[in-house]
Formats: sequence, C-alpha cells, structure tokens
Amino acid sequence: MIDRRSLLALAGATAASPALAQTTQATPAVKPSLEIQPIWPGKAPGGEKVTVKEQVILRTPGGDPNDTAFLNITDPVLMMRRPEKPNGAAILMIPGGGYKRVAVSKAGGAIDKWIADQGVTAFVMTYRLPADGWAAGPDVALQDAQRAIRIIRSRAGELGLDPARVGVMGFSAGGHLAGRLSTQFKRETYAPIDAIDQLPTRPSVAGLFYPVVTMQAPFAHGASMKELLAGDASEPRRKAASLELDVPADTPPTFIATAADDKVVPADNSLLLYSALRAAGVPSELHMFEKGGHGFGVTGPQGMDMGWPQLLPPFLRRHGLYT
Repeated sequence: MIDRRSLLALAGATAASPALAQTTQATPAVKPSLEIQPIWPGKAPGGEKVTVKEQVILRTPGGDPNDTAFLNITDPVLMMRRPEKPNGAAILMIPGGGYKRVAVSKAGGAIDKWIADQGVTAFVMTYRLPADGWAAGPDVALQDAQRAIRIIRSRAGELGLDPARVGVMGFSAGGHLAGRLSTQFKRETYAPIDAIDQLPTRPSVAGLFYPVVTMQAPFAHGASMKELLAGDASEPRRKAASLELDVPADTPPTFIATAADDKVVPADNSLLLYSALRAAGVPSELHMFEKGGHGFGVTGPQGMDMGWPQLLPPFLRRHGLYT
C-alpha cells in the first residue's frame, strides 16, 4: 500500500526507482516520464464529513508493481507526460474503476504513452469517489474533472499548449465522467477559488471507450450506479446521471469505441449515447467491434490491425485537435 506522500515523491525519482524504470530509462539528469501536481490548492472542497484515508494498491496482489488502483481518494492529482515533439494539443485522460476506485498506474501506461506519441501532451487524472462522503455527492468527480481541464488551460503559456485544443478521453466509468464533462460543461459544480476557475471547462473533442452511459434499466452498469449514487438511486438522480438524456447541441465532437461482446458494460450504452449525439446534431463516430470484451487496450480488440488507435487520430485531426 502506498500513501499519497510516497506517490508525489515519485515525481522526483530517477532511473534507480524500479517503478519508473520502464518509462523513464533516465539518468539523474533526465526528468521522469510523469510530472505530478495536485488538482486542488489545499484541501478539496466539501470534505468536512470525509474520514477515509487515501490508498494506492496493486490491482493484482503480487502482480505488476505499475498495475495499481487508487482508493478513497482525498487529494486528486494530474500526472503529465510530455511528448518528444509537442504539437500544442493536450488530452485529459480519465481512467475507469466503476467509481469505486481509479485504475491507473503511478508510473504511466500504454495509453498515455500513445497519446504522447501523437505529439499530444497527456494529462492523466485521479478523482474523488462519490461514496466517500463528499458534500457534492455524484458531482464530486465532475468537480475534479472541471478543475483539471481548467488547470491544463491555465498552463498553456508555460507548456506551449493551445487552450482551444484540449480534448478528453475516458474509459469505462471514466468514459461516463468524460461524457459528463463534455455534456455538462455549462454547469458550475463548485464555487470558484482562484483565477483558474474563470477558464472554460468544455473539451474541444472527446473520445469515450466502452463507456458507462446510462443509469436506466436495463442497460445500466449496476456497480457504477451503486457507487455513483451512493445509496440513493431514485429516478431523478438516475436520470440526472444518464448521459443520453441531456446532450446539448454544443457538445464537443465525440468518438466512441466499444465491443459488442462486452459483458461488463453493455454495448447498448454506447448505442444510446451515439443516438442522442446524432439527434442533437453533434459530430460523432461510433465503432462497435464484434469482439473485444471490456477494457481492451491500445492494441484494439483481440490485437486487431485496425483498432481504435488507428481510427481515432483521423477523427482528432478532422476536428482540429492536431494536424
């Protein structure tokens, strides 16, 4: 188990650290792959009744030391991977975990590396979880996502980024959160605390992968719904958390990829959202792979030659994230 102080110390580690060796290949003079910063200055809002202690655990006991998950998050962070040849674009990557945990490596992984390989600066976030007692309830992770994309835009001058070219990618429950960021960007979910909070929260483009979308029967992902709604799955709360029921016409262009044989989050979630995007006139693209299950990685379902890593870049270029 790794506490947050140990996690932040990794940001200054060298190649002597086994946890970073696979991504840094560094000497003491070379920066590590990921640069870590807190999302909130000081304590996150609405934590007066929160008593949990943040943990970082191995997803498989005794397994890969970089295959980790964050539990009971109290201090969400942004982890940045810089590309070798930056093109001025950025993507906020939101991992999944069923709103019970955030499944992300403390040393980076294949997906944020893939983002950086496109010349795009990758920002991977952890986020607070609704069942931990935060005052914002189901909106607590959305607070973190809105603050995170504002932080990225606030650092545009420093990092050579174009604040108009900041996209979002989300996976599973992280796809639900990315979808909320994309469709509910006009909502102010927390009181502004500094000048950063004057910046816009709308992503310029979105990529959602095997996303949780609906909280309505029969296609809701029960585990995510239970954690997100934290014991109050009343109809109004389920409707408010169902992406397909509120898609404004100015939702950013959205790319969706899923597998028809997904036994965790039914592919009907993606169909519902795609239909709502089309009805709202939002530029969108859906790829429904025959096989692949849930959680397929950068190789695409079953190592297909034409997976989402081949299909997504033309969409991103077409909608101006990069050329």
